[in-house]
Amino acid sequence: MGLFELAAIHLSSEPVNLDDAQLAIDALGLLVDNLGERLGEHHETLAAALGNIRLVFVQKSSAAK
Repeated sequence: MGLFELAAIHLSSEPVNLDDAQLAIDALGLLVDNLGERLGEHHETLAAALGNIRLVFVQKSSAAK
């Protein structure tokens, strides 16, 4: 969840730091996507968190244009 929180910090900063947020999101995505079920009971929670932060990233990057 640390990577999720790091991405959220970058997305909520003024001005929004999209590059650093994307790096944290990509790192979280690699972990969740590649470890999959090996994450055990936490896999679904982390996958949902990843989906949510990706959505926020898209919204913020669209608004920044």
